[in-house]
Amino acid sequence: MAHEERLQACRGPPFHLRGDWGAVDCQVLAVEPNKTLSYTWGAMGLESVVTWTLTPTSTGTQLRMEQSGFRPDQQQAYQGAKYGWQQFFATLEQVLARID
Repeated sequence: MAHEERLQACRGPPFHLRGDWGAVDCQVLAVEPNKTLSYTWGAMGLESVVTWTLTPTSTGTQLRMEQSGFRPDQQQAYQGAKYGWQQFFATLEQVLARID
């Protein structure tokens, strides 16, 4: 399968993520099924990109998340995102531990 067929740049329709932490405006930028999902993340002046990547390992799958696009003057947004993602991944680990 050609790389162009796997990686689909597909600026999708806008969508919103909401939680007890607030809400963000998003839009899918690219999808590579079972490998990568990339979308915009916009809230309170922050225009960033979140990318999720799945990589097979000998014991399962590694999940990597990267949020990029923070400007030097957005330390509060950066620290808030850092804290929020740490909470998200701690909860995700607890959920996954119950699956085993």
